[in-house]
Amino acid sequence: MKEAIHPKYFDTTITCLCGSVIHTRSTKQNVRVEICSSCHPFFTGKQKFVDSAGRVEKFQRRYAKK
Repeated sequence: MKEAIHPKYFDTTITCLCGSVIHTRSTKQNVRVEICSSCHPFFTGKQKFVDSAGRVEKFQRRYAKK
């Protein structure tokens, strides 16, 4: 195996805008992120779904052959 080709790993602190702090190891030090798993809407259950029911029927009614 070749010597000195692997990146150096550092003890890293990942900080989110919501205030959540995660300690891990990475090739970058002190990473700041805008959104994490504790504040993301998908993981918190606050995700909003757009109801698309009725759009297909509206399209079919508008362009149906008469």
